[in-house]
Amino acid sequence: MSTAQGARARARREVTAAIKEAARRQLAEEGAAKLSLRAVARELGMVSSALYRYFPSRDELLTALIIDAYDAVGEAAEQARDAAADAPPVARWTAVCEAVRAWALAHPYEYALIYGSPVPGYSAPDTTVRAASRIGLVLIGIVRDAHQGPGLAGLTLPAELRPEAERMAADFAPDLPPEAAPPLVAAWAQLFGLVGFELFGQFNRVVEERETFFRHAAARLAHGVGLR
Repeated sequence: MSTAQGARARARREVTAAIKEAARRQLAEEGAAKLSLRAVARELGMVSSALYRYFPSRDELLTALIIDAYDAVGEAAEQARDAAADAPPVARWTAVCEAVRAWALAHPYEYALIYGSPVPGYSAPDTTVRAASRIGLVLIGIVRDAHQGPGLAGLTLPAELRPEAERMAADFAPDLPPEAAPPLVAAWAQLFGLVGFELFGQFNRVVEERETFFRHAAARLAHGVGLR
């Protein structure tokens, strides 16, 4: 790459980053539903036609912000898993859950973008799936390691749920027993429910010692997926 090409690529990255940062400020002030390319361009002192060269539509900018948010919280989960690599499975699971909570509390508007109310008129494309899967893959990996090591305990499956459990396992955890798939999906949903309730105020005047409560709840989720 020539020096001129490198400078242009660097400049494009810098402008793209500035656009995203301005858009995140708008998310905090107005919410995702009111995200406006014109308003972002105005804040940056750009004409709208110039911004469209980076993001041709509001939906493309939203998609970029969504992927960034999923990647950021997914990276936090992966770092927590790696930092607790020598810990027992329940401790690793709990560390990952706590990392997700910590990221959400530090980035409430980005968390709301990916786990809050859907943005009217917006449908996330398939390009968001890889980033959105990172936390789930981390949790599945911890359960997989336990299955291959000390084993999983306490998993049962009613007969009427077995076909769906076998389908789930085949889709995203083929090396785990079908009994592990439904509680994994339930724990994944409950994790974000716990975080969302705290972040969006549903725990007000209900849970006071929230960090302690969350750690206990995360451990219970670990037990639910067979970790001991």
